[in-house]
Amino acid sequence: MVSQMVILTRTRLLLRLNQAKSISTFPFLSQEPQLAETTQPTQTTPLPPNPASGSPLYHEDWRNPNVAQKTTSLAQSLVPHGFLGQTPANRIQYLSQTLDASALMNHFADLMTQRRWIDVKQIFEFWVRSLDKNGKPNKPDVNLYNLYLRANWMSGASAGELLDLVAQMDEFAIVPNTAAFNLVLKAMNQAKETNAAVKLLERMLQGGMESLPDDESYDLVIGMLFETQQIDAALKYIDMALKSGYKLSMRVFTQCVGCCVNQGRLDTLVTVIERCKKTDQNRALYPNWNLCNYLAEVAIQADDSKLAFYALEFMAKWIARGENARPPFLLSVDEGLIVSALATAGRTYSSNLLDASWAILKRSLRQKKVPSPESYLGKIYAHASLGNLQKAFGTLHEFETAHGNSINEAEDFLSPFTSLYPLVVACSKKGFETLDSVYYQLENLSRADPPYKSVAALNCIIFGCGNTWDIERAYQTFDAISSSFGLTPDIHSYNALIYAFGKLKKTFEASRVFEHMVSLGVKPNAKSYSLLVDAHLINRDQKAALCIVDEMVTAGFIPSKETLKKVRRRCIREMDYECDDQVEFLAKKFSIRMGSENRRGMLFDLEYGTGYAS
Repeated sequence: MVSQMVILTRTRLLLRLNQAKSISTFPFLSQEPQLAETTQPTQTTPLPPNPASGSPLYHEDWRNPNVAQKTTSLAQSLVPHGFLGQTPANRIQYLSQTLDASALMNHFADLMTQRRWIDVKQIFEFWVRSLDKNGKPNKPDVNLYNLYLRANWMSGASAGELLDLVAQMDEFAIVPNTAAFNLVLKAMNQAKETNAAVKLLERMLQGGMESLPDDESYDLVIGMLFETQQIDAALKYIDMALKSGYKLSMRVFTQCVGCCVNQGRLDTLVTVIERCKKTDQNRALYPNWNLCNYLAEVAIQADDSKLAFYALEFMAKWIARGENARPPFLLSVDEGLIVSALATAGRTYSSNLLDASWAILKRSLRQKKVPSPESYLGKIYAHASLGNLQKAFGTLHEFETAHGNSINEAEDFLSPFTSLYPLVVACSKKGFETLDSVYYQLENLSRADPPYKSVAALNCIIFGCGNTWDIERAYQTFDAISSSFGLTPDIHSYNALIYAFGKLKKTFEASRVFEHMVSLGVKPNAKSYSLLVDAHLINRDQKAALCIVDEMVTAGFIPSKETLKKVRRRCIREMDYECDDQVEFLAKKFSIRMGSENRRGMLFDLEYGTGYAS
């Protein structure tokens, strides 16, 4: 048909050339139209075809292999005579009768590239009903049949229909393999048939070696189980997949993390992550960035140091991935999250979480800024909890170096009563043994090059001596600040010494320290007055304590609720109702809700005896 059209086109072109007329434009010639004389075309010998033109004489165009598919003459030379003029049904029937199994697979590959799934189905169905060149019925192999299954799945066949087609493989003496069952599992996944998929997976496990499930089989079933919140069954198949050495997909791993976190099964999630890290093919798995942040927050709230460590490790992989990308995308972890992780490391005594948190923080800051004071204090707390005093005081040195000016303005940053209290507890853990060891190390560092001298570190020792009721060491350390280290005691040094005297009921000495501090021009803070109040209350002198509270108010400070409750408790026990009324007046003045102490009163009024109850 195409050749007839070409001949007809050439004939029309010659007729148009023969009917062409020419008009002369010279003035001395007649202007009447004259018919032009027809010229006979000269016979020339054509050149041979270009080897790069895609001529069938030269097999194929080595520069452009697709040219041979676009030329009509080549297409006419490759297909049988009259093939293009046939109807699609006759064409499919003709192909099914002329192609063998290998040629049919190649033809199916071309059709699947063009997404012609219906043609694949029809050709296969005609082909299995036809005879081969030996006169025997065509018999497909498992690979060819799987292509037929894929064509049915892509054309919208249900899971039940695919199972029927798999059952028909017995008619051709074909054993279904893993790829065939995976196509059925994909159809079940689309239809959300979770229970049927689990049963099919169990059938695959009970079958032969040809039908054992692979990583794709496990991924499909595990994903459906997580979507229906069947976590136990999903974890069971994850365990089987890992034991078989298969690789979990990133999608399934992310689903596992999300479901375990939402259900609060953090220990199970830690076990899964540890199992994945033991295999080379699953070691690189990590969830998305937002899920990593959520995982870290949940782990920190639950004080799960292992899970928090793994969450930070996932974040480190994301940061490295962003830095290595082109163009790079820079990710940073929120510093507040790192401070919380450091606190978790201190509470759970996890050195791994401590090191990972600080490394992630330094990498997130990228040397453009120094860590915040809260980050340094969190690291000090973690090292102190682990008992690593050398690293704790080293971090304190880094803190003072990085934030020297700001911490001088904010005195609470280096207060042994608040932010550095964990370091005080660590110093006094073993009594004078630890205190002397820390003091001698600080004394040696003061003579090093460059020297390290820190009033805040010495204040921790003074406070630690007060905790162990060792007033002599506390006073010697206080005196050594100026005599041995050449430094000037600050407000925290005087407060620590007042605390040490007050704890041993030496109220007079504590008052002398307070007066000496004021005479030197050191302005007392609210903690100074509170410690002096405690020193008077230890000696049951509520009137003197109330006078200190009045001085505190006159100096512009507001007494804390804890201080007023201590004074009121002593007034009640000493039956000094006049002072009690003054305490109530101060509480109302500063809008402090004191509350009742009925339970404390009941315990205080109990009559203890040595006799046994009859």
